[in-house]
Amino acid sequence: MKTVSLSEKVDTHSPAGAEVRFMVEGATGGMIHCTLPPFQVNKAVIHATVNEFWYVLSGHGEIWRDNGIDSSVTKLSAGMSINILPDTVFQYRSVSDEALTFICITMPPWPSDTEASFVDKGKWVPTV
Repeated sequence: MKTVSLSEKVDTHSPAGAEVRFMVEGATGGMIHCTLPPFQVNKAVIHATVNEFWYVLSGHGEIWRDNGIDSSVTKLSAGMSINILPDTVFQYRSVSDEALTFICITMPPWPSDTEASFVDKGKWVPTV
């Protein structure tokens, strides 16, 4: 059994650019807390094998997802959940003066930062 309190200190940054605080990880998945500062636009990335599930805690943002068949921008706000499947290009941004915060669950567990590849064809110009 694991019990973790959310750290005030940032543990690392995601390959796309969000602040990451580690939570729990197990054999089948992992959970992190992510913060995107106000008006930050992250880099566009694609994952090879990992599914992501997000639950937005606070702030306002947008996420662009493109799987080669469907491409859309979804508004993000507290209480919303989304998924990001492998082989889906995505990019997200904070669109207000409040940080965008969310819980991210990965399945399987995040293998390493080589899981994410940068993509030049993002929806917006990154600020990180």
